[in-house]
This record gives sequence, C-alpha cells and structure tokens, in this order.
Amino acid sequence: MASRSILDPPPRESLARFRDRIPRYVLTVDTEEEFDWDKPLTRDTHGIEHVGRLSKFQEFCEHEGVVPVYLVDWPIANARLAADILREPLADGRAEIGVQLHPWVNPPFEEEVNQANSFAGNLPPALEERKIEALRTTIEERFGMAPLIYRAGRYGAGQNTADILRRQGIAVDSSVRPKFDYSSAGGPNYRPHPVAPYWLDDERTLLELPLTTAFWGMLRRQGDWLYPALWRVPALRGLLARVGLLERVPLTPEGVSVEEAIRGIDMALDDGAPLLMFSFHSPSLRPGDTPYVRTEDDLDTLYDWWRRIFTYLQQRGVKPSSVTDVMNAVER
Repeated sequence: MASRSILDPPPRESLARFRDRIPRYVLTVDTEEEFDWDKPLTRDTHGIEHVGRLSKFQEFCEHEGVVPVYLVDWPIANARLAADILREPLADGRAEIGVQLHPWVNPPFEEEVNQANSFAGNLPPALEERKIEALRTTIEERFGMAPLIYRAGRYGAGQNTADILRRQGIAVDSSVRPKFDYSSAGGPNYRPHPVAPYWLDDERTLLELPLTTAFWGMLRRQGDWLYPALWRVPALRGLLARVGLLERVPLTPEGVSVEEAIRGIDMALDDGAPLLMFSFHSPSLRPGDTPYVRTEDDLDTLYDWWRRIFTYLQQRGVKPSSVTDVMNAVER
C-alpha cells in the first residue's frame, strides 16, 4: 500500500470534502529557531530567544476562540520553555502540535549543509525518515502528545515523503504551497497543485492540507499561467498588482496586508475552497527576528492583522477549525 508523491498534482477524485459542508480555517505556526534569512544556513548559528512570546500568542488565540497548530522543529522541540508553555494547552485541546523538519539543524547529521539539502525531500529516503522519526519521537516525549501533522521546512517535501509519513503514523501533511515554485533553488514546484484538501492515497489514510494562496484581479483566471510567465520581470508583477490586474495572495500576515488577505479569502471562498490554511513564522512574535516584524509597532500590527482576519472570517461564516476537527469532519 503506497501513497502518491506529494510532488504530483492529485487526480480530481482524490479531493476531500467535509460532511457538513461548512467552510473552515486552520491557523498554523511554523514554530522554529531564529536565524538570519539573508545568510547561508548553518547547523549552529541560530537562537530560540523568542520562545517566551508563545505564551502571549497562545492566550490571544484562546481569547479569539482559535486553536493554533504549532509545527515544531528540532531546536524548539528541545527548548524546555516551549514545552512548559504549550504542554497544558495541548493536553486541554486549546492547541495542537505537529512536526516541521529543518534538516540542517535536525539529527542525524550526515548530509552537507547546502541549499539543495535544505529541502528534506532531496535527502536519501532513509536519512529523511530518520530525521523525521527523531523529531516526531522528541516532540511526543517533550510535549506529551503524538504529532499528527507534518510540514517540510521550506515546503521541501519529496518523492518519498508521503510513504515516510504513513510509516511514522502521521495522518496529515501540509507541505504543499500551491501557486509557488521553488525549483530554481532545488525545491518542489507546487504551481499546478489545488488549494483544496485532498487524499494522498486511495485508502484515504493520509490527507494533504495545502496552504492557501489565491489570485486576485481582473486577470486572476489567467493567473496560473500568466504569473509564472512573468517570473523574470518581478517589477511587472508588482505593476499588475498595483493596478488591480493580477496579484498572488498567500494567507499570511508576513508581507500581506489585511486588505490583501481579505481579497485572497474572498477569492478562495468564491472558488469553493472548503478549507483556508493560514501560516506564519513564530520568530515574528519578537521584533527583529524576521524581516516582517522589526519593531513593537510591527508586532502590534501583526496581532491586529489576526484580530481583523478572525472577525472577517466570522462574518463570512468560516468556522475556526483544527487538525482534529478536520479529521473528524472529512468524508472518507
């Protein structure tokens, strides 16, 4: 019994549906170490000083009635403070936990650290699996919960990732980022993948929850072929967005305004997306740790972004969800 490769667009019959037909959204947090995004990756030049900020964010989500899904990588899994903050919310169902693999900081350390190997799916299958297994086991030991969702760091799934996840008892993947292509850096091309959830195997035991990205503008119906055709001229992409012709909108507060995100939500819902997957990086909870949050004012803006988005989703009748809710509601 084998799974389809995460890298291959799925057949239409594998699309997943919810029994109640209620649209949902899930908030995922790429819970990871701080590092300089502009410098080459290394095994040891990183920090975890922002981890204490998870407490405030968790309280914020609880107040808003949202269950955040923390996708934890190796440095965070081994941070005692992270476990101290999240263990109780996880046990009470006020938060959920998953696996996020940054192979360059995750043992066993057998590969060269370079750009190609930063996409875990490029590693030898046995090494990719040993890294995932080491991280999954550590998360379960430290946080008291078996993770049921996986995201490859840098969205770097590979040909063997789906089968590895099944063997490791992980029922959900969220590595696919539709309308994005990382092949120029040695990573996957997710341009042709659907935004809607779909099954990665005929037995319906492994579910893909792609991150949500939508095209907006007068040319949005042509976005799937027009946007990639303009990759060599980013200035033209920017011009098309400014004049309302074509804009790519991922659902994240990092580099996307509230107004842009609302347009993306509207487009995704109008296209019939049953699930909206949001994401951002946990180091953005401390000013200076990502390019998106440099000051305390930026951090206030990030929290306000979520507050306004939650309000808009409620107005549109989109239900806050979680991995557990998704798995209970999906048709098999």
